[in-house]
Parts: sequence; C-alpha cells; structure tokens
Amino acid sequence: MLEVPGAVYTLWIIGLAVAVVLLPVVVSLLHHQIERYVAESLAAGIGIAGHTQHIAALRKTIETASGILDAAKAIDEHTGAIESLLAGRAASLEEPR
Repeated sequence: MLEVPGAVYTLWIIGLAVAVVLLPVVVSLLHHQIERYVAESLAAGIGIAGHTQHIAALRKTIETASGILDAAKAIDEHTGAIESLLAGRAASLEEPR
C-alpha cells in the first residue's frame, strides 16, 4: 500500500474542518437570499393580482355598455317610427278638406 505523508492528512483534515464550518454558513446565507426572493415574488404576484382584478369589472362594464347600445338602437328605431307617424298626421292636417 502507498505511504501517505502526514502533511496530506493534515491538509485533508484542515480542508474538511473548513468545509464543515463554512457549509452551514453558506446554506444559511442561501436560505436568507431565497426567502428574500420568495418575498419579492409574493409581493409582485399580489400586485399583479390586484391589477388584474379589475378585468372582471371591465367585462361587466362592456356587457352593460352593450345593453345600453342595444337600448339606444331600439329607441332610435322607435323614434324614427314616431317621427314618421307624426309627419303623416301633420301632413293629413295640412291637407284641405
């Protein structure tokens, strides 16, 4: 078997100790960054939801406006019929008897 110098073991132990000490610190820092990014994403998502909730109200407005437009068309048609009727009556009153 190969003879390994003591310096290699020493360096390996130092490296392992540094990894054992640094790994929890790195994981903790990453955890905090991930939590911050999640909080930012949540705030953005809530903002988007708040801005898009008005879409349903706009759809209701469009439906109401369409109903108003249909009613206006019906009024216009009836107004035309009334105008024709009154014009006919006025013409019959103007005719000599």
